Amino acid sequence: MKKLVKSTKPTRLAFAERMVEYGDINKDFAVFEADIGYSTNSYLFNQKYPERYFQMGIAEFGMMASASGMAASGRPVVVAGYGVFLTMRALESVRSFICYPNLNVKLMSSHGGTTAAIDGVTHQASEDIALMTSIPNMHVFAPCDSASTRALFDVTMETQGPVYCRLMRDAYYELYDESFKFSCGGSHVVCTGSDLTIVSYGDILFQAIEAAEELRASGISVEVIDAYSVKPLDWETIKTSIKKTGHLIVAEGHQQRNGMAYEIAARMAKAGISAKFKHLGLKDTFAESGAYPMLLEKYGLSAKHIIDAAIAMGIKPASSTQPHKNQSTHQQAQGVTNV
Repeated sequence: MKKLVKSTKPTRLAFAERMVEYGDINKDFAVFEADIGYSTNSYLFNQKYPERYFQMGIAEFGMMASASGMAASGRPVVVAGYGVFLTMRALESVRSFICYPNLNVKLMSSHGGTTAAIDGVTHQASEDIALMTSIPNMHVFAPCDSASTRALFDVTMETQGPVYCRLMRDAYYELYDESFKFSCGGSHVVCTGSDLTIVSYGDILFQAIEAAEELRASGISVEVIDAYSVKPLDWETIKTSIKKTGHLIVAEGHQQRNGMAYEIAARMAKAGISAKFKHLGLKDTFAESGAYPMLLEKYGLSAKHIIDAAIAMGIKPASSTQPHKNQSTHQQAQGVTNV
């Protein structure tokens, strides 16, 4: 497994920087934003291409309608904002004016899941995957680091129709390098294993990787899949892994209801696949304002909880030690001593 490197660049910044570079490749697309350009970092595009940048004010519904009008004329549009506002304040506009006519409007969505952390519930997009994946014609991507974000920006622009790209508030780790190829409908097997499959995306992928490393040290062979293309989902890769291991954990920074795990469970049932299955996500609850590692612990999304879920499934470590008892390396990196 490739060693994770501490990151200093949030995916929202990586997306914005690649967007500026791409402005020279595609001189036609425009960027719309709703009064938070300095937070999403979309203001960087304005600095270089002010004639292609539209500050629409705190009016997400109208912003989406305006973006759809420009896209209907043949010009692609990137709409930047926070996930909660893009998917809730503007949901009808996204559905009826963008997805129904299948227009090239790309949603640059920051603050996905609990990564908004101290910004609190009003800024934590924990229902966005359910909302966006349920709308016909919408594609949904969730990069985990700066390299995957840059690559998926290009995939976003090259994909016909609407795209929702879920980004994060803070920087966590770097997993990929610039040479790795991403695709609409793709995934990546981060590490191979034979006893347990863990499927995740975005920030929680790093918790899955940490859990896999600790479980491996106890003799449990874990396969971790980065399902960065949430819709369309790479079902074939996931299905093959589940059939091999017979145990599945889906861990996601999202409400459990109608998240990725619901999609996978439905496909498993339809295909007649039998496996022990655990799902980690928000359990029909809002999170709260607080330090990110503490939120992961409180709401059952940390590496420790993934390890506990694996053991609860009857996947026994080779020794009697409990590798998850000590503080996780991710928590140490974030400077948390106890929860």
